[in-house]
Amino acid sequence: MSSSVELNPRPVRVSPLIKFSRWTFLTVGILYGAYFQRKFSRIENTRREKEERERPAREAREAVERAIRLEAEKKMLDDLLQTNK
Repeated sequence: MSSSVELNPRPVRVSPLIKFSRWTFLTVGILYGAYFQRKFSRIENTRREKEERERPAREAREAVERAIRLEAEKKMLDDLLQTNK
């Protein structure tokens, strides 16, 4: 059988300085995270607004590129069909 000391060891007393340091670092970490979360959220919101403003121009440019690509494919297919005859 084992003794009760092994089953229920006494808790270790932690120095008040260590406790204070732990809580201080925890608080500083939370404040640091909140500050940078707010900072990066603003940057991301600005980037999203800019993309929304530029979306119509980008979509128009992509439509033109798609039309050019389709035309080139049609021409290539026509050339292939003409050479096979």
